[in-house]
Amino acid sequence: MRRNPTEWEKRLWRALSNSQIGYKFRRQAVTFPYICDFFCPTKGLIVEVDGDTHDSVHDDRRDSVLDDKGFRVIHVTNVDVRDNIAGVVEHIAGVLAGRRDRWSGPHPNPSPEGEGLVSAP
Repeated sequence: MRRNPTEWEKRLWRALSNSQIGYKFRRQAVTFPYICDFFCPTKGLIVEVDGDTHDSVHDDRRDSVLDDKGFRVIHVTNVDVRDNIAGVVEHIAGVLAGRRDRWSGPHPNPSPEGEGLVSAP
């Protein structure tokens, strides 16, 4: 799945990539011991796109483990993405707005290009 995302994951990625909603997302991010469809490191938000084959018992167990680590997991369905992508993005933006940043100051692991670094006074 990491190399072959579903059509619905591709569509949602197009809406979330390049910080289009104000926050950076990673696709197929490892949040040990799981791989998350989409992850916003700044807010600790995980977005899962669920198809027909998702196991709700497994999802509940995974969500509980991630919640204990301070992450928030939201689920959207393939049908949600297909029929209401604007509503899905609005919902994600609303959840992001309601969450505190996971750290204060610059990102603890800035990119090689220097994003997130603060100049010394």
